[in-house]
Amino acid sequence: MQVCTNLTRLSYHKKSSCASKRRKGRCNSVVFKVGEIVGRKSYQMDLLFKIVEINEKEGKAVLKGLDMRLLADASLDDLSYPEPSQLQAYRQSSAEVQKDCFRKIYRRRSMEREQLRSISGRSPEDFFSLPGKVLHLDGDADYLRECLRAYKSLEIEAVGVFLPEKEQPSQVWNLLHEHRPDILVMTGHDAYIKNKNNDFRNLKYYRTSRYFVEGVLKARQYEPSKDDLVIFAGACQSHYEQLLAAGANFASSPQRVLIHALDPVFIMEKVAYTSINESVNIFEVIKSTITGLDGLGGVETRGKFRLGLPKSPY
Repeated sequence: MQVCTNLTRLSYHKKSSCASKRRKGRCNSVVFKVGEIVGRKSYQMDLLFKIVEINEKEGKAVLKGLDMRLLADASLDDLSYPEPSQLQAYRQSSAEVQKDCFRKIYRRRSMEREQLRSISGRSPEDFFSLPGKVLHLDGDADYLRECLRAYKSLEIEAVGVFLPEKEQPSQVWNLLHEHRPDILVMTGHDAYIKNKNNDFRNLKYYRTSRYFVEGVLKARQYEPSKDDLVIFAGACQSHYEQLLAAGANFASSPQRVLIHALDPVFIMEKVAYTSINESVNIFEVIKSTITGLDGLGGVETRGKFRLGLPKSPY
């Protein structure tokens, strides 16, 4: 075995055994490296992951989902490389699901513009829009980049900060004071840790839920009102009940299922573009996500959108 101090070059050399063949089907040694895409054989390769850490001594790896906000441990013996065709199909399927969510949002906004025309008798181009501003804290830099691209496509002003989950509670107050957002997202990775008691209530059986709970409590010290600061908190399999009890408007995961990396964006888009005179329709907001009601939920919340008239030509 070889140990490298540089994490990005860390690799695991697994001695040859016919139970662990490479893509070409040979009984050569398998070399897993940080950053590589793999699946878990015990789960029939249902999800694909990126390796983020390798523990050679224990023969284990820490994995993060390619598109799901999941952090998982796996035995190196259980890992396998996907076939190129499988990886391509996986990415195409994920991209189509995302495009469908964007299409639904654009269709809804088009209908809203037509309603505005019929009610006011004026062209929608006569008005200007002030959607809610988002502060997005994310424990994953890759997911954060995806989310910021999505906010831009959806015409939402957003400030993104890459911040490990355990650091979010200590930093959220200062970031709120600095950026003064209407909407706060606290997310990253999480996972429920199986235990012999099947205890879903104790925070100790969740990888990072306690940090999200602490972060929400800190944010509510800054702004207690759920209408003045709208908060989404959580990731895959997070402790939904504790997050809502701490003061989040929306959270994951009611049925402890996985959520998509972009789900927080799709929830907060609806908040950002719902009028301040209206409550966000909870069913409609969850329907606009990829995961749905099994993975996401929340409480009645006022929108953060303001409409202005007239629109300046300058």
